[in-house]
Amino acid sequence: MSNPAADEWGPMSKRAVLEVIALDVEDAVAARAGGADRLELVTDMAADGLTPPARTVARIRGAVDIPLRVMLRTADGFAAGDAADVERLVRVAAELRQAGAEEFVLGFLDAEGDVDLGAVERVLGVLDGCRWTFHRAIDRAADRHALRKRLAGLPGLDTYLTAGSATGVDDGLPTLLAEAERHGEPGYEQRLLVGGGLRLEHVPALMAAGIDGFHIGGAARPGGWGGPVSADAVGKWRAALDAA
Repeated sequence: MSNPAADEWGPMSKRAVLEVIALDVEDAVAARAGGADRLELVTDMAADGLTPPARTVARIRGAVDIPLRVMLRTADGFAAGDAADVERLVRVAAELRQAGAEEFVLGFLDAEGDVDLGAVERVLGVLDGCRWTFHRAIDRAADRHALRKRLAGLPGLDTYLTAGSATGVDDGLPTLLAEAERHGEPGYEQRLLVGGGLRLEHVPALMAAGIDGFHIGGAARPGGWGGPVSADAVGKWRAALDAA
């Protein structure tokens, strides 16, 4: 089933995309109320976000009407693992599709920091062309440009979630601005979704460069990861993006 809402903020939209990390239905409802355009669904933030159970995805899908991107990551780190681990990822992805998931987040590197193209393609094989984000594994890649070139043309890839640096947006801002300048070149057609140490004061420079995707996690939770998403906190981001 397609989601018409997904097209409302596609690459030609003038509205900046605000994506919020959600762990459960309570988070999802609050993020939606605050003005989030999309959710990234994960579990276990102690491991920087792993794949949530299919039942959680189904419950959230039933509670909110905005697009959901589901994390495909079964262990901490950015390696897909051995052949058995990759097959497990494929099974999980298929289960999530059956549960109604339509958009995903994934990304795997090998021991040398190159994209693990074999693992990515195995997972994509069961996603039926669904839209997906290559996540912050790009910030750990040995060569960002080479990674982008190798992923160019893969079905469904429309977004890179990145801080520009493994250490966050403060250090990665020059890289983000440089990549925004290359938007539309081969390997640079995808939306930049900025997240990882992102703060409101970064927004003006990013938007001035044409970047229109923003991803928040802890910033949506005044009480920290032990507390829920705050609709008010999300609303502040929504207002700031709309004003900019």
